Amino acid sequence: MKKFVIERNIPGASNFTQEELRHISQVFCEAANKLKISYSWVQSFITDDKIYCIHIAESKEAIREHSKIARFPINTINEVKTMIDPTTGDASR
Repeated sequence: MKKFVIERNIPGASNFTQEELRHISQVFCEAANKLKISYSWVQSFITDDKIYCIHIAESKEAIREHSKIARFPINTINEVKTMIDPTTGDASR
C-alpha cells in the first residue's frame, strides 16, 4: 500500500461548521467502505480554501474512485515517497 497526499480546492473550506465537517468525515468513511479494495482515509488538513487529505491506497486510480463515490473534487494526487520529522536530524539514531 502507498501513502498519498490529495489536494482539494474548496473555496471557503475553513468556514465549514462542525456539522459540515462531521458530514464530510462520514462521506469519506462511507466511500472507503464501498470500495472493493483495501483503502484508508487517514486524516485531512483544512486551510483557507483547500483540504489536504492523507490516504493509504494501492494506486492513484483507487484515490480517484474514492473521490468519485464521495463526490469530492481532486486537484492533485501525490504519492509520498519518504517522510522526515525532527528525529531525522538526530545523528545518534
